[in-house]
Amino acid sequence: MIEKRSAQSRHKVDHGWLQSYFSFSFGDYHDPKNVSFGPLRVLNDDVIKPGRGFGTHPHQEMEIVSILLQGSLKHEDSDGHSSITSVGGVQRMSAGTGIFHSEMNPSTEEEVHLFQMWFFPDQNGLTPSYEQVEYDQSKMKNRLLPIVAKNPAEPGVAHINQDLTIYLSELERGMEITFTQSAGRRLFLFVIEGRIEVNGSTILTKRDSARMTEVENLSAKASEKTKWMLIDLPF
Repeated sequence: MIEKRSAQSRHKVDHGWLQSYFSFSFGDYHDPKNVSFGPLRVLNDDVIKPGRGFGTHPHQEMEIVSILLQGSLKHEDSDGHSSITSVGGVQRMSAGTGIFHSEMNPSTEEEVHLFQMWFFPDQNGLTPSYEQVEYDQSKMKNRLLPIVAKNPAEPGVAHINQDLTIYLSELERGMEITFTQSAGRRLFLFVIEGRIEVNGSTILTKRDSARMTEVENLSAKASEKTKWMLIDLPF
């Protein structure tokens, strides 16, 4: 089954310094029919004004992934990690038994645009950890490039404590990618920019998404230059 979710169906929040679109229930927004998709709990599409951000706050028992689309994001946490990630970079934090962190836009001029995703871990009680990786954006062209995985097989892929893989891809117009997964798993597809046709029938455009169950064979064809994300998840 393929369940399409339009960009317009997302919940919008505007705090002035922060504009965000929630794909799942988050904060004051709660929809009992839209809490999670397998271990995927949060996907927020955030734009943060220069010099602003999320001050120090706690997390526990969650895997948090941030993917930069524009600008830079500064991370600091109670375990002593401090780093700045820019486009082409990924942050992964395992909150585990508990950690405090902050995420700020260090620029005085440029907005930062990012996706932040939360996933339930495959086990609780883990020691908190943090990782930053840089991936080769040229390798996204007309292929699925893994950037986060349970068992990374190559450099530029962040480790996560859950049986999932996050891929990024940039398809040229007319190009098609196929993906096959094991039975009993699910897929989440999110269009960052462009227009894509899924399995010959479902059309997705900018910021649309699709939640797929019992779809072992996926085909994705771009009708224009398209940047998109695919997440292979356990059921």
